[in-house]
Amino acid sequence: MDNTPTAVLLALCSTLGYGVSFVLAQFGLRWMPPRLGAAFSVPTATLLFWLAAPFSVDMAKADMHAAVLFAGVGLFFPAAVTLLNFESNRLLGPNVAGAGSGLAPLFAVLLALILLGEALRPLQLVGIAGIVGGVMLLYRGQRDSLPAWPRSLLFLLPLAAAAVRGGVQPVIKLGLARWSDPLAAVVLGYTVSSAVLVGAALLRDRNIIQTLNYRGALWFAALGICNGSAVLLTYAALGRAPVTLVSPLIASYPLATLLFSFLFLKHERIGLQLLAAIAATVGGVVLVIVA
Repeated sequence: MDNTPTAVLLALCSTLGYGVSFVLAQFGLRWMPPRLGAAFSVPTATLLFWLAAPFSVDMAKADMHAAVLFAGVGLFFPAAVTLLNFESNRLLGPNVAGAGSGLAPLFAVLLALILLGEALRPLQLVGIAGIVGGVMLLYRGQRDSLPAWPRSLLFLLPLAAAAVRGGVQPVIKLGLARWSDPLAAVVLGYTVSSAVLVGAALLRDRNIIQTLNYRGALWFAALGICNGSAVLLTYAALGRAPVTLVSPLIASYPLATLLFSFLFLKHERIGLQLLAAIAATVGGVVLVIVA
């Protein structure tokens, strides 16, 4: 059975979760700093995953090597990516931060070619170039509104997030080849990430409970659910199709961020460059799908 259509649908659905999470972060960051938001959002998703695990995870099919890979990924994703995304979101805004993180397929595809031996067709390469070019146009359209810091240094934050996000996808793919359970992958990875984030927050502020803001906590809880759902969909897509297909599709989520920004933040203006960015990204997605 060809699982490609299902993988494409799962990947595109995940972009909605990633996109809305960048916008929700703008609301949460009004009440809580990034480190506290991360220490609240990721554990919220982890709790929900653990509640679902007894009904969905088949331990009879568990594989220890895969479990180690999933847990090892949790040291970096979503822990490090969440912190980097929140900080870049605070400094750059949701659309620029989302656009920078959209470069993840460059890292994912390169590692998939090396680690998994996947093949990249010429049309896919053109599609990836279109997606990357589109998200970079989203960044260029707003660069004049960035803070006074060196812009190249600011953009390193979402770029680092993209490197981590892209780098873990082939590793997850390796693990899913041995234990094909996306929920098990997110449970293990998110549990490790939650321990890292909460431990780091407690080391920095032992009175963390007293500094929590209930409004910020609610926003970050919603963000954690959206982002966690998107990660679960991503892993489900990776279990059904090559990284070279799934990763570029997921990288189009800045379009979802832009859409939700229009709806809830009212910060964006439509111009020729924005339209060109959308056209390039959508065209790239289409090429990746049909290649």
